[in-house]
Parts: sequence; C-alpha cells; structure tokens
Amino acid sequence: MVDEFDPLKGKRLQILRETGTVNKKLEPEIDDDTLIRAYRTLVLTRVSDDKAIKLQRQGRLGAYPPSIGQEASQLGPTMALEENDWLVWAFREWGAITWKGVPLWRQFLYWMGNEEGNNYPEGIRVTPTAVPVGSQILHAIGISYASRLRGEDSVALVFFGDGGTSEGDFHEGLNMAGVLNTPTVFVCQNNQFAISMRRERQTASPTIAQKAVAYGFKGIQVDGNDLLGLYAATREAVNRARDGQGPTLIESFTYRMGDHTTSDDASRYRTKEEIEEWEKRDPITRFKRYLIKRGLWDEAREEGMMAEIQDEVEKAVNKAESYHRPSIDDLFKHAYADMPPELREQMECLKQKEVKE
Repeated sequence: MVDEFDPLKGKRLQILRETGTVNKKLEPEIDDDTLIRAYRTLVLTRVSDDKAIKLQRQGRLGAYPPSIGQEASQLGPTMALEENDWLVWAFREWGAITWKGVPLWRQFLYWMGNEEGNNYPEGIRVTPTAVPVGSQILHAIGISYASRLRGEDSVALVFFGDGGTSEGDFHEGLNMAGVLNTPTVFVCQNNQFAISMRRERQTASPTIAQKAVAYGFKGIQVDGNDLLGLYAATREAVNRARDGQGPTLIESFTYRMGDHTTSDDASRYRTKEEIEEWEKRDPITRFKRYLIKRGLWDEAREEGMMAEIQDEVEKAVNKAESYHRPSIDDLFKHAYADMPPELREQMECLKQKEVKE
C-alpha cells in the first residue's frame, strides 16, 4: 500500500469516503465489536474535548488544546498498535491515549495543572505529555532503538504536527531512524496550521510524507479524516517495522477545526467558509455513516451511547477535581528512581520554608 500511494506522485490514500462508502479492495478487516468501540472512542473524545473547553472557560482547567476534527487522525493509527507497542504523544492526542488505556480522569487531572495526571497505570506503554514542539520525536526513536537492543518485539509510534516538521528535532530524528533502521512509525498530524502559520509557509515540499525519501525510508499521505485509511496504512507500517524493515512516515492530512489552544483565536487567521468546508469532511460523521451502512448502528443505539458517555465524562471530571493537591514531595519524587542528595536537600529546604510560612 505504501508503494502504491507514492506521495512524490501526488497520491493520497483514502478508503472511507465522506458518504460512508468504502473502497472494497482496500477496506481493512476489523471485527464489528472493534468498529463499534472505535466509534464510541471517537465520540467520547469529542465530548471530553468540549467539556475541557468549558471547564477552561470556567477557570476550572488550564490552557487546553482542542482536538475537534482530528479524532480519526489520532485514533486510526493507534488502533494498529499492539499492547506491547509504545505510544509517544505530544499534547493533542486525547483519543489516542484513551484507546491505549489512560484513564479519562487522569487526562482531566493533567490539564487541571496536576502532573499526577501523567502517572499512568502500570503496564500502559504511553509516554507523558510532551508540550515542547517536536521533542517527543527523539524520545520515540530512543525507545524503539532500546526495544530492539533488548530483543523486544515492540514498535514505537510518535505523533507530532506539521509545525513540528520545522523543528531540528524532526530532521535529526528521522535521519537517525533511517540510519539505525529503528522500528518507529512517525505520524504527522498535518492540520494545516502551526498555531497561525499555514503549512505552505513552512515548507516548499508539496507533501510532508515525501520528506521520508530523503532519510531513506517509506512515506505515505493519508486522508486524515478517514479512520480506515489511517488504520490500514499504520498497520502496514507497524508490521514492516516489527519485521525489521525500518521506519515509515505517515502524513495524516486533516484540519484543526478548533483553536490551537484556548489561548488562541483562530478567527483572526482563517475564514468561516474554510471551516464550513472542512466540517463537511467531519471524521465522526463519516464513520457513523459507515457503521449505519454496515447495519451496525442506528439512532436508538446512538442515544443510549451518548447518555453513557455524558455520565462517564462527568464522573471523570468529578474524580479529577476531588483529587488531592500536589505536595512538595510530588515536585521531586518522580524525577529519579533514587533521589540524588542535592535534590533531597532542596526538597527538605522547601518543606522547612513551608512550615515557617
């Protein structure tokens, strides 16, 4: 598939169309239960996203990066991973880490300003949030290279945005992955903007996917609102990486329908008409139509699911807001397995200062 859709020839993979119909020749085999779980995760992501924005406006949550419009771009690739594979995310992939098993309440907790939200349950191979743009790319290469040295049969998948491809970390990382032939899958969520900077002002390259060629491995551009296409492309890339055939760069061609963060006002640099045009390609609506055509979904099930999700989100928020506030110890205890003397001294100093105050 990656050879058939060569980005240098201007080809973009799409399996699921806006109408809910599919290219039967390319449609991946996914069982019904997994498809329904995927749809529920898409909707849960959007409902959680909307709740987070409202909480921020109420002063109950810090600055937050909305993910509306990018739900399939996050979930499709993640569905292709095995339990033992690593997910290295940036800061917008709420749906991806949900699928991987990160509890919803911990996600709210993190954006409320408590780093304990990054403390995931044992066995979940998801790295903490990486807000510095592009830095997580290098982490993924290190993880995948270490996994190979240890003889583990695992792959690392890393998310980043089109803005991240303008960082040195992107070029250094892809070069290193190509040279070392690491089992890494790079997923660029090309949502057309690096905050307010349009993609065409960042690079003269017609696609981001074709940049992989310069580093000696495969690249493919996929319709980023097509969950099936993203799953199929990533599944092939994951299998190739696991078989020792090296990394792959996947460009998910999507659109950020919300603001960059709740501190941004996207109306200052794009038009209402542009957003409306992309709303017609909504990834959740598209996938719902697909399920209906397959006889797996109807409005009665939709109503029941929405009630369950609303309840789940409210319970997650309540749990996050009732969680204990961080202590001085929390600032230090997660940095090292064995705290070095200088940090222990600093911690005790702060504790004494707190007592005096």
